[in-house]
Amino acid sequence: MNLLHGVGDFFSLDIGTNSMRIVQLSGNSQHGWTLQRYAYIPVDPKLVQDASELGKKRLGEAILGAVNQAGIKTKNIALGLPASKTFTSIAETETLPDNELAKSFKYEIDKYVPMSMSDAKADYYILGPSPNDPAKTEVLVSSVAKNYAEETMEMIEKTGLNIVAMEPEPLAMARSLAIPGAIDATMIVDFGEKSTDIVIVYKNQPRLVRSIPGGFGVLVKAVASGLNVREDQSRQFILKFGLDENQIEGQVFRILNTYLDNFASELAKSVRFFGTKYLGGKVGGIVLTGYASMTPLFSEYIEAKTGVPTMKGNPWQLVRTTPEQQQALMGVASEFAVAIGLSERSND
Repeated sequence: MNLLHGVGDFFSLDIGTNSMRIVQLSGNSQHGWTLQRYAYIPVDPKLVQDASELGKKRLGEAILGAVNQAGIKTKNIALGLPASKTFTSIAETETLPDNELAKSFKYEIDKYVPMSMSDAKADYYILGPSPNDPAKTEVLVSSVAKNYAEETMEMIEKTGLNIVAMEPEPLAMARSLAIPGAIDATMIVDFGEKSTDIVIVYKNQPRLVRSIPGGFGVLVKAVASGLNVREDQSRQFILKFGLDENQIEGQVFRILNTYLDNFASELAKSVRFFGTKYLGGKVGGIVLTGYASMTPLFSEYIEAKTGVPTMKGNPWQLVRTTPEQQQALMGVASEFAVAIGLSERSND
């Protein structure tokens, strides 16, 4: 099992709260990617959360059904790991020749893993010289609880498929959403159902990875309570009216603003932290994905609160698709950031 590095021929699998996404690409990062096969399958949130043996069996069957629907032949999977199940940090170490650095860091990695190494699966990726100090090298370290990783692998392998790589979802998301050629840093924000993942990419590498509690589900409950409506109606109101103060007398906006003001403050805090850590560097843009890209006026709200230009992300920016594929994906295309990012992994 490879946590971070390249893997050869494979397809990607992203299991979300309400749906699963499968993607298989051809091509490479130099010449661009082409969408070969894909699947988007709605799933019951209870099924995803069911840790029983029967629940795992049913989820495995759903995955295999999605693979067959997509027409994928390879058995190899690159799987996204939820940020809530992983720990990712950026470490600094003394600059050494690559072969020496790889050997020495194997003995240091336990310093950056928040659990006993006997209970964890960990991997690292050398980012390169620190933007602050060329005498230091930055290394991305990621870990996951061994029990969770092994149980996940067992569930997948019982279907006849084979996990060849696991990667934290925020890192995959950053790969597909980072702005090509950006000089300044880009902060990528995935506003999910239960939490929000934040990745700051600078000089083509992730430099800050964090997850904050609270997501779209909090907003849904708040609007449902404030307007005395069902949660499914609340969800529809938010996705239709968003942060438009002129809709339904500004009621939805006022409720959302109460919660999102603190959310925007967290984003601003990350911007400031990056500026203090990387002298001379600045966050020049914020890219939104998840429910943040689906909620009207969300990007305008965040830009006004943070003072940083903000836009909706496009995970398909480096992927060639046919008109037929574009038509079929309409309405769900923005949900493929993790799946595409996993499929855009390098095999170096």
